[in-house]
Amino acid sequence: MSSLMSDARETHTARDALAALLDWYAQAGVDVILEDAPRDRFAETAAESASRRPAARSAERPTAEEAPRRETALAPPPAAPQRTVVPDDVAVADARERARSASTLGELQAALAAFEGCNLRLAARHLVFGEGPEDATLMIIGEAPERDEDMAGAPFAGRAGTLLERMLAAIGLERSAVRLAAALPWRPPGGRVPTPAEIEICLPFLARHVELVRPKAIVTFGMLGPRMLLRSEGNIARLRGRWQTYSFGILPDEAVPVLPMLHPTYLLNHPAQKRLAWTDLLALRERLNAAG
Repeated sequence: MSSLMSDARETHTARDALAALLDWYAQAGVDVILEDAPRDRFAETAAESASRRPAARSAERPTAEEAPRRETALAPPPAAPQRTVVPDDVAVADARERARSASTLGELQAALAAFEGCNLRLAARHLVFGEGPEDATLMIIGEAPERDEDMAGAPFAGRAGTLLERMLAAIGLERSAVRLAAALPWRPPGGRVPTPAEIEICLPFLARHVELVRPKAIVTFGMLGPRMLLRSEGNIARLRGRWQTYSFGILPDEAVPVLPMLHPTYLLNHPAQKRLAWTDLLALRERLNAAG
């Protein structure tokens, strides 16, 4: 009996250790398996070193047949091509030109997919652009893509998307009737905070996205949307529930009311704050009713 209990404790301890290791990997940004089998870097290094090691007769002069092989074995591997670094101001100007030239959401998405001025695209798994009607009355803008969104290539995936659908249903809306977008099109490595340069480079595409949809109201979840569109600083706790205005032109119909709200992911981790979200949803419903 004691032996069985000891085995059970060891199994439980091993399971806890494995769970802790996987959690550590996720926090470090290692959350996607890229290959079916692990790579043994130590074995690869040893093999490479062996291939460069001189032959046993290194003191002897190589024969005519051995000389080409010796030179090949001792030659260093070719250097990996270096990606050209685009200055931030050049990348911003390029982003503005590409965004301005897009006359439809399809063209905007294609321009964004071809844009190489932001290095976030190198580590992201998928481009997260948007979904929903192109002339929706309501547009919802999230934060930078989370892990589920990066995997799916769509905004508001996973548990956050499920909660969003419930929030919309509470005020009589369906997800399919709303235009959804991400503030940034690519997930920063490990889910880190995007840099000011990355935000400025991606802003022209988000601004053009709003301009092409021309919604009657915008909801921004989290602080990144207000920071980009409204140039607001501070924290979402202070800003949420207060209507702002975003203008993409000088005409009256080119000004859109914006309501910052707490992100569904935040609400999942802080359920007590859902009462604040409910207050904001009622204000949103009232504004949409007034807009017809």
